[in-house]
Amino acid sequence: MLALTTLTLSHFRSHLRADLHLDGRPVAIHGANGAGKTNILEAVSLFSPGRGLRRASAADMARRPEALGWKLKGQLTAARQSYEVETWSEAGKARQVKIDNKAASQIDLGQICRVVWLIPAMDRLWIEAAEGRRRFLDRIVLSFDPGHAEATLLYEKAMRERNRLLKEQIRDAAWYRVLETQMAESGHRIHAARTAAVDRLRMAQDAAETAFPAAELELIQSDGGLPNTAADLQEAFEEGRFRDLAAGRTLLGPHRTDLLGTYQAKGVPARDCSTGEQKALLVSLILANARALIAEGGAPPILLLDEVSAHLDVTRRAALYQEIVTLGAQAWMTGTGPELFDEFDGRAQMLTVEDGATGSEVVAG
Repeated sequence: MLALTTLTLSHFRSHLRADLHLDGRPVAIHGANGAGKTNILEAVSLFSPGRGLRRASAADMARRPEALGWKLKGQLTAARQSYEVETWSEAGKARQVKIDNKAASQIDLGQICRVVWLIPAMDRLWIEAAEGRRRFLDRIVLSFDPGHAEATLLYEKAMRERNRLLKEQIRDAAWYRVLETQMAESGHRIHAARTAAVDRLRMAQDAAETAFPAAELELIQSDGGLPNTAADLQEAFEEGRFRDLAAGRTLLGPHRTDLLGTYQAKGVPARDCSTGEQKALLVSLILANARALIAEGGAPPILLLDEVSAHLDVTRRAALYQEIVTLGAQAWMTGTGPELFDEFDGRAQMLTVEDGATGSEVVAG
């Protein structure tokens, strides 16, 4: 099982101090809007690589008005081992990580902890820009392949430098060759990992008995497709250099990939489905992610489901809670009232977040 058994927040967002002791069950957090529920989920999201579920800067996570920096500490159980994880940011500085009191990178964090999430901002995922769908998919890919974070960082760094050369109208091929080699190698890894993840999700959905609709997924490129090998991708970068010079940016690569979804049983594109159906398709993919990891001999990821009940009726909500319990996943969920979690019937750990004299306060029950 993958789970946090303790979590301490210090000067994080609205929380001056919070000490949580978890028993491995799903965690249901309720309280009024603005009380600080989502801040707890954001803290948990930082036990994986990246900028967390809000994609905020380290400085923005600091409690106001002090802005002294913040610190998170947790005991993490993963693969029958226990890890003490700390991550923090001093005022004006980048986020740092320690695992078992030793300095570590965010990529190291990804080797031991997988976290995926659904938040209200994703409710329009199927109808807005492709960037959000790529981020959603890459979070799932990361749960299967922790090395995906490194490949993405390498690709983005090389592409930024190549784009700088393009904007400055540099035409010397020697300036591009090394960057395009790096982009081709890391870009091919990214595309292969995404393709494999989509295949895993498809198989997990096909094999499941679930109350949630299956989503038929397809990766597409705005330019028609990516070459099958790193060498071919590098050649495509070279051949497209004059076109990219005219545009002032790189027009080919995995940064142009889009994820299309279709409500499988109805044959309706996800973008044309109702709001409730679109939400159900996303929930279905998160659950498929967990099943696929279990099928490969692993544990389900930690699930963060912010206000997930907003578009689910009582029957489907009960089905979601039953699937979470059956999967053995530590799901962290938020809602405005405890009645939204009645269908857990005692199988979840209940926490209340309230406004207190010093900010958000967390109490059991």
